[in-house]
Amino acid sequence: MLSKSVFAVSFVIILLYGNLFIELEAIGVNWGSQASHPLPPATVVRLLQANGIRKVKLFEADTKILGALSRSGIQVMVGIPNDLLAPIAASVAVAERWVSQNVSAHVSSNGVDIRYVAVGNEPFLKAFNGTFEDITLPALQNIQSALIKAGLATQVKVTVPLNADVYQSASNLPSDGDFRLEIRDLMISIVKFLSDNQAPFTINIYPFISLYNDPHFPVEFAFFDGTGDPINDNGRVYDNVLDANYDTLVWSLQKNGFGNLSIIVGEVGWPTDGDKNANMMYARRYNQGFMNRQRAGRGTPMRPGPLDAYLFSLIDEDAKSIQPGNFERHWGMFYIDGRPKYQLSLLGNGNGLIPAKDVHHMGKKWCVLAPSASLEDPQLGPSVGYACDHADCTSLGYGSSCGGLDLAQNVSYAFNSYYQVSDQLESACKFPGGISMIVTRDPSFGSCQFKVMIKSDSSGGEASTKMCLTRSVAVLLLLLMCMYIVL
Repeated sequence: MLSKSVFAVSFVIILLYGNLFIELEAIGVNWGSQASHPLPPATVVRLLQANGIRKVKLFEADTKILGALSRSGIQVMVGIPNDLLAPIAASVAVAERWVSQNVSAHVSSNGVDIRYVAVGNEPFLKAFNGTFEDITLPALQNIQSALIKAGLATQVKVTVPLNADVYQSASNLPSDGDFRLEIRDLMISIVKFLSDNQAPFTINIYPFISLYNDPHFPVEFAFFDGTGDPINDNGRVYDNVLDANYDTLVWSLQKNGFGNLSIIVGEVGWPTDGDKNANMMYARRYNQGFMNRQRAGRGTPMRPGPLDAYLFSLIDEDAKSIQPGNFERHWGMFYIDGRPKYQLSLLGNGNGLIPAKDVHHMGKKWCVLAPSASLEDPQLGPSVGYACDHADCTSLGYGSSCGGLDLAQNVSYAFNSYYQVSDQLESACKFPGGISMIVTRDPSFGSCQFKVMIKSDSSGGEASTKMCLTRSVAVLLLLLMCMYIVL
């Protein structure tokens, strides 16, 4: 028989592991797939499991990804892209077909633990100019009807991930929060529908974006260290922007009669490159600060307790649109090859992130500017423009990890980016006039990494066509060349 002391120790251990399990259940990650060379889904699922991540949010219903999540023990929120909202809103039959193919089939046959369907992604962004305002609620209603018909409405809940610009506060105090005037009636209709169906309100909160959009934004208020000037809202003290933003939503819901509606933070995180404030130090500070408060069970003044949240994001996406900014391709906690970018403890045991296993890189070869090439060669500008149009040059911007390169190194970086995304094809390093060459010595410089691409399912043809255009970077490089020639 166990002694009382042994029993007591065992009981404490059970409590500790039980608390850890509860805390991790509240933490998820966003898994985006806009990469030129994505890791195999099975590799990513093992990465999630190795790091104790039990919840994942997907932006679309990728059959291979959902298949890899089968019986993984990972809960899933599966997304419907905005471009599918119109057909789903127009036809219940289309909604039923979508649910049958992308939810029912995986839940029943493959054992995928789907908990939510995210209808659209930030459809009411001001940048969309109202494109999705008339179709989001009908799409939401039709998906709910389809889930009911499929017998899944109890297990799978609908939601709409929204940007924090759907609400505002004229005074910047959370207690003055309400939904944006031009969409207030629509928001109340959506909130009522969610409430009626016991579904959550999903909001994406980005302190980094606040800093990016406003050069006068107080930097310290973006983090969780309590070093920024606090806001006092009738006795409720806010020492960081996430709490203030979250509670602005809580007040918006409360004022309209839905104060008890559950809330999911669909995206929260910090990028590591592509802007002067997007760096490893800030990203680690923000994400570790967020994890520390989650483990401590800290919520907001209006909603005590850890938040139900999904970190953004798991892995970098080098083919993602950079329309919002160059940082868009650098939100990952991991590089595209599954290597951790910085020390981050998710489990609270002091250990860092565990890298992906069995990832294979291409040969240690790089494409660079040939020593014999002239920086005044008229072929140089168009070549760099072409390379950056078809690859990722977002690390070359001001304040970014490769922002300190000289002109020749900038050109080499562009050439190598195209060479790697083209699977190191010899023809991808044959720019006009013999201005490029393949080398076997790593040209990385300081914080600037000249990547070697991984081998993946996309290797061998389609990678370059998947890259989004980066003409702004190419134009910047052309301007730098002109300045160099003039000087």
